[in-house]
Amino acid sequence: MAVEDHAAELTKLIAEVRRIEVQSKRLVTEMLAGSYHSVFRGAGIEFDEVRQYIDGDDPRSVDWNVTARVGTPFVKKYVDERALTVLFLLDLSGSMSGGFGVWSARQVAARVVASLGLSAVRNNDRVGFVGFSDQVEKWVPPRKSTGHTLRIIRDCLALPATSVRTRLDPALEFAGNALPDGAIIFLISDFLCDGWRRSLVRCALRHDVVAIRLLPPELDPPEGGMMRLQDPETGVTSVVDWGHEADRAAYLANVAAWRARTQADLRHAQVDLVDVPLPRVFDSNVVVRPLLRFFHMRAWRGRRR
Repeated sequence: MAVEDHAAELTKLIAEVRRIEVQSKRLVTEMLAGSYHSVFRGAGIEFDEVRQYIDGDDPRSVDWNVTARVGTPFVKKYVDERALTVLFLLDLSGSMSGGFGVWSARQVAARVVASLGLSAVRNNDRVGFVGFSDQVEKWVPPRKSTGHTLRIIRDCLALPATSVRTRLDPALEFAGNALPDGAIIFLISDFLCDGWRRSLVRCALRHDVVAIRLLPPELDPPEGGMMRLQDPETGVTSVVDWGHEADRAAYLANVAAWRARTQADLRHAQVDLVDVPLPRVFDSNVVVRPLLRFFHMRAWRGRRR
């Protein structure tokens, strides 16, 4: 590639990162940051201040020593001890770079990372990154910085992989051992591979793992027309006639079986699943909707405990 081509590609990449940053910062400010904070809490609480009692305060928080000295009720106020570590595990294999939607899986993944990563930074949490194919391609240790998070978003979009194939277990084993217990790990992939169940169980025993499954539009094909499908990890090409009812039914049955198998493996590891569809047309909220549903589900489940 010529120097001019490299420069043009870099300019395009910087513009894409900035566009994602602007969109995600608005979403973080308006929708996600508070939900993120309430769902992912620190390991404990720390004392903040003593203030005068007001209606609605928990009577159990009354500071009786101060109350006795001044003659009016005062309460102790606490804040979360945040110090959380958030790690993004991103699949960089060949199947994450193509597709029929307006964005590739990696472009949608970058928006997921931007939304969650900027929420984490806003809540004073550390953010790290592991990019993988059938091996670990890059390790970015966690740090607290918006600039650091933007560099991770850039890697989501442009980090090259040495292999087009996928294996989740090397990345899960690496992440499980690279961080102190209690990290939040977002595993972002299309999950078009097998053999990762045991590694996920081991990782989930030490960390809070959330699976984010990216669903390309070709998983829900039209009812008619021809489509050429190519497996980006093997290069095998096939032509499918969606107007042929038996072929379409067989394809949809295979998709349903794969989705059920993946979900069963995640349930076995007690890992939550967030499905993010890749849009056929531009949709600025394609990432926000499933993330908000996940936050609400976590919050509801927490209230029931």
